[in-house]
Amino acid sequence: MMGAFVDWLHHDTAGLLTLATASVAVLLLLIIRFKVEPFIALIVVSVLVALVGGVSIADLVGTPIKSSSSLLETGFGSILGHIAPIIGLGTVLGAMMERSGGADVLTSRLLTLFGPKGAPLAMGLTGLILGIPVFFDIGIFVVAPLVYVAARRGGRSLVLYAMPMIAGLSMTHAFLPPHPGPVAAAGLLHVSLGWLIIMGLACGIPAWLVAGVWWGSFIGRRIHVEVPEDMVASGPFEDEPDDRSLDTGGSSTATTTLPRHRPPSLALINLIILAPMVLILGATVGTIALPDGSRLRSVLLFLGTPAIALTIAVLLAMYLLGIRRGTTVSELGEITGESLKPIGMILLVVGAGSFFGAVLRATGVGDALAHSLTAGGMPVILAAYLISCALRLAQGSATVAIVTTAGIIEPLVTAGGFGQAQVALIVIAVSAGSIIASHVNDGGFWIVARYFNMSVKDTLKTWTTLETILSVVGFAAAGLLWVLI
Repeated sequence: MMGAFVDWLHHDTAGLLTLATASVAVLLLLIIRFKVEPFIALIVVSVLVALVGGVSIADLVGTPIKSSSSLLETGFGSILGHIAPIIGLGTVLGAMMERSGGADVLTSRLLTLFGPKGAPLAMGLTGLILGIPVFFDIGIFVVAPLVYVAARRGGRSLVLYAMPMIAGLSMTHAFLPPHPGPVAAAGLLHVSLGWLIIMGLACGIPAWLVAGVWWGSFIGRRIHVEVPEDMVASGPFEDEPDDRSLDTGGSSTATTTLPRHRPPSLALINLIILAPMVLILGATVGTIALPDGSRLRSVLLFLGTPAIALTIAVLLAMYLLGIRRGTTVSELGEITGESLKPIGMILLVVGAGSFFGAVLRATGVGDALAHSLTAGGMPVILAAYLISCALRLAQGSATVAIVTTAGIIEPLVTAGGFGQAQVALIVIAVSAGSIIASHVNDGGFWIVARYFNMSVKDTLKTWTTLETILSVVGFAAAGLLWVLI
């Protein structure tokens, strides 16, 4: 009877779609109801789908002689070999930027440039630029005290200054490398990071302008939140210089602080932030514009390999922000080690998500879903966005939404024969869906509520709406470019 059931699954599209639906339902049940860690839940569901879908034990977990060819090994290894160096190096770069006082320098210069009336926009640009190398939550921990000072000096609602800043952090975290979500989706859907940077900026900047600048200004004038005295830390905007590191609530990735008595210049900070992006984009342009066999093309491809580009940026940061300013090699090692601790769970979730996708392909579920969506006339970019939105709303984790969605749509993307620019737009759609409507099941919701002194009701009105606008406008921009391309 079990054999007949498996045959029905393999030869009936409805059966395969039922298996797909059931697998996602069980995954959400484990994560939401039973609070199982997402990477464990993904492994459990993947194994169950494989067994129900008729995958042999040997193909699933291998044999003592050929374990490396199993779905478990290839599912994890195929993606982690691609993204682990990128995420690790990006994390170290962000930690170096955080601990050097680069955020202080960037914010103070922008505030000076824009003046008191333009302070909210200055905070937004701080989030946008600092968000490239720094993870979202770490960016909030670092920049929040600077937002408090700017809001206190401006005498207006804390919301007016906070929303543009967190919109910048959220946009870069969702749409641009080296952040885990877009890097994982790019690896699973096989698109170069150069194209992802181009499309991420093209879709993300309009989304930031609408959500951060327009919505932040609109809602900041309607919801007044005071800056509590105990949340204000001395920073570069106070009358007296202060060499203390900012209080980050004990949640920072590192405790060692790089020397701040001689702050780095704004030009130096921008150089280190932009260097890897320029190198990666150079490789993409070289691939398009230069002929095969060209020496310059080979050099650009080497320097623009994401791991190489980020290694160069990290070495620049270590020397220019650390060693040249008196930091010892052992202190740099301590910062590096501490900054890498939080990424272990991210890598496990991404690896398990890749395993889930491999199982869906092996059972035929992915092909059945692709066929169903194609027959229904739904564009793949819309399907990617809607699936990601649904997973995000249900369980809260953007990373889980991204890797699960990428695994589901990968057969559809492969069968579609899309170019790199189109696949990059699909990744943007997946990433946009993964940030929609952040609410009480998302850790970011509570970080924003805590750090910006807002009630749950006010956080829903401000942050949840902001994330939804970022998501919808980002996807709309991707959809428009999809039509044009």
